[in-house]
Amino acid sequence: MRAFPFIVLTALAFAGLTASGATDHGEWTLSPSDLPGRIQFSITASGEGGQHWNSSSTWNASDFRGLDSSTPGKHDVHFTIARDAGAIECDGFLKGGEGAGLFAFKPNPQYGAEMNSLGLAGFTPDRQFAFALHDVSLSFARDMKAHGIEGLEADKLIAFRIHGVSSEFVKSLDRLGYSHLDADKLIAFRIHGVSPEFIQGLQKLGYSRLEPDQLIAFRIHGVSPEFVTELQRLGYARPDANELVALRIHGVTPDYIQQLRSRGVHNLTLQQLVALRIHGIN
Repeated sequence: MRAFPFIVLTALAFAGLTASGATDHGEWTLSPSDLPGRIQFSITASGEGGQHWNSSSTWNASDFRGLDSSTPGKHDVHFTIARDAGAIECDGFLKGGEGAGLFAFKPNPQYGAEMNSLGLAGFTPDRQFAFALHDVSLSFARDMKAHGIEGLEADKLIAFRIHGVSSEFVKSLDRLGYSHLDADKLIAFRIHGVSPEFIQGLQKLGYSRLEPDQLIAFRIHGVSPEFVTELQRLGYARPDANELVALRIHGVTPDYIQQLRSRGVHNLTLQQLVALRIHGIN
C-alpha cells in the first residue's frame, strides 16, 4: 500500500535553549491558572552568545516545593522545582497569587551518567536544564527505552514530554497493532492527533491495516470516522485510503453528494465526484 507523505513538526520549544549553551540562571513569573491545581509559570533566561529564550505554560501546583501562597499581602518566597536532572531554585516575591523573581539551576551531577548508561545518544551537560524544565525523569527515560523505540535519542525525550508521548500512549498503540513505531512517528501522531480512539473508530469501520503515514494524512486532511460513516450511509461501502484523502482534499463532502442527487445526478463513482470538483462543477 502506498505511503502518504506527511509533515513532522519538530519540537522547537527548546531549540534556543539547547543551542545556546549551559543555562544556570534567569527570571521567573507566575500567576493563577483557570485550571484547578495548576499555576501559570514563565521563565526567561540567557545562554552563551547573547541568545535569549522563554517558556510559559501551566504547571502542577505540587511542583513548587515550599511556595507560600497563603500569606496575605506582598511577601518574599523561596521555592524549589526538583527534577531528576537538577533543581530550579527560585527566590522572589508573591502578592495576590502573582509573583516574580530570579532562579538558579543546580544540575544533578549523576543525571548525565545515568542517561549515558541508558545508551541515549545526544545528551550533553549543557542541555541538562532543558531536561529538568520538561521533567525528563530517569524513570521516564527507562520506560521509553524499554519499549525499543527506534530512533530514540535524548532530545526526542524532550519532544515526547512536550507533545505527550507517554508510556501508556505507546502501549495503547501496541495493542492496536502499531508496535515499534519510531520516535518521529510517535511525535507526529501526537502533533496531528492520531489517538488510540481515532484508530479504534476507523478499525470498527473496516480500516484495520492503515499505514502510520496514512493515519497522519487522515488527520491532516480531516478524514474522520464520522466522515467515513456518512459516505457509507450514501452507499460508498469502503473507499480506500487514497480515495478518502482525495475526497477531502478536493472538497467532496456528503452534503455535496446529496446536492448532486437532489438535481438528479446519481450513481457517480468517487473518482467521478472528485473530477467534478476539480472542474468546478458545484
